[in-house]
This record gives sequence, C-alpha cells and structure tokens, in this order.
Amino acid sequence: MIVIIGAFLGAVIGALVARRRKGKMADILQYAFVYALIFALGGLFATLIIHRAAV
Repeated sequence: MIVIIGAFLGAVIGALVARRRKGKMADILQYAFVYALIFALGGLFATLIIHRAAV
C-alpha cells in the first residue's frame, strides 16, 4: 500500500515540478513517471523495513 501511495504522490509532485518549470506535455509526463518510480522505490524500501522490524 505504501508503494502505491508513493507512486501516486511522486507522479503528482513530478507533474507539478515540470509544470512549474514551464515544461511541455512530454516533459510533464516524463517527470511524473520518474518521480513516481523513485517514490515507489522509496515506498518499497519503507515497506521492507517496516515488515522486518515488525517480525
């Protein structure tokens, strides 16, 4: 669940960053994808750490 929330949050933040920098649609999509990927990976590691700490 953390991974999905992280991916969604990353996509939104990435799109906002690209829009603030006056990017075209392709730039906005690329930033959204990369930020979503990075945040999802961070969420994956957070999930693993939480799961390991609980066991």
